[in-house]
Amino acid sequence: MLAMTEASVGELPSDHPRYFMGLGTDAELLAAIALGVDMFDCVVPTRLARNGSALTPDGRLSLRNAAARDEFGPIDPECPCAACTGFTRAYLRHLFQAGEILAHRLVSLHNITHLARLMDGARTAIREGRFAAFRADRDGRLRSAPR
Repeated sequence: MLAMTEASVGELPSDHPRYFMGLGTDAELLAAIALGVDMFDCVVPTRLARNGSALTPDGRLSLRNAAARDEFGPIDPECPCAACTGFTRAYLRHLFQAGEILAHRLVSLHNITHLARLMDGARTAIREGRFAAFRADRDGRLRSAPR
């Protein structure tokens, strides 16, 4: 996928935006940005949320796992979304277990907020000439995160 993206981007006019549909992980998005892609859209954030998975700087977090039952902090303490500022991982797990649609909505909002914050960070890093370091830091966090 990335090899084809790299080959394609070089053939596109440099004064036009480059759009990639279907990417949704931090690593994929940052890799495509490094190749010159400008815009993205994907169902990944909402699909993951429907299945109980939250995106975090350290990778995916399953809120359906039994371990989440005793986790009384937010999905991501740095995240300003409604899920993180108003609910614990344990309560979100309870909502999933109870079949409450609110769980899907809250985790969707979180996942979209996560990706928007990632894109804000990437734009800032590009403007400041430090995108490679930003990407390496993010990729390093994902590789070293416990699974």
